Amino acid sequence: MADDVTVVIGAGGMGEAIATRIGAGTRLLLADRDEELLSAVADRLAGQGYDVTGLPVDIADRGSVAGLARAAAGAGPVRKVVHTAGVSPVQAPVPVILAVDLLGVALVLEEFAEAVAPGGAGLVISSMASYGPVELSPQEAVQLASAPADRLLSLPVTAQDRFPDSGRAYGFAKRANRLRVQGASVVWGARGARVNSISPGLVSTPMGRGELDGEHGQRIRAMVEASNAGRVGTPADIAAAAEFLLGPSAGFVSGADLLVDGGVIASSVGGNPG
Repeated sequence: MADDVTVVIGAGGMGEAIATRIGAGTRLLLADRDEELLSAVADRLAGQGYDVTGLPVDIADRGSVAGLARAAAGAGPVRKVVHTAGVSPVQAPVPVILAVDLLGVALVLEEFAEAVAPGGAGLVISSMASYGPVELSPQEAVQLASAPADRLLSLPVTAQDRFPDSGRAYGFAKRANRLRVQGASVVWGARGARVNSISPGLVSTPMGRGELDGEHGQRIRAMVEASNAGRVGTPADIAAAAEFLLGPSAGFVSGADLLVDGGVIASSVGGNPG
């Protein structure tokens, strides 16, 4: 077990919570573009007894992602791969949203399909925004699920002028993440591995709090208040779901998305605010 490798991409609130939940007893590789944040979280985990190594990565760059995958495979059998890194609509313009939240996920799924060990499992963090109104033709859905990552941003369906704002681009990218995971499930399955996604609702991380402070914050609060849980999520809520999907109890689950939003989407469909 100590020789097994766990990779967590994204050292923010959700990434740290997931690493803490699933990384004990393994060689934990923690990756992020923000080297200051990466160093701080890696040091904190090491102080708690984790065998952790921090590695910088730019998930929108294939060479950087490929280097991370090689480092992981060189450290031992890669049993768990978690991709949490991303940017929100209040953090980035449309081109960056598409590069990080769409292309970045595709690159991680492709590169780690060659590195994950048999019996391993992967997880991508999507968003409840993926359940919003995203119009895709059947052909476009197939393209988003299966086109080579290097061609993704040159497809007509991903043209920047299709998105009037970052929010639309974000919802689209997260919907594409779910499709991409479905497509990757076939490739990962050929290696005897699984891959799934989680679509969190609003979670109390710096990114989530930024959304509450943004122009749509009032609407988001109304959605949360009308939900079954009636509260924002915590990183621990997402880590618990991640532990299930990455563990043996989910051995019959692959290519699926788990909506972990406190009931926000269900409430919206039922006609409550939001």
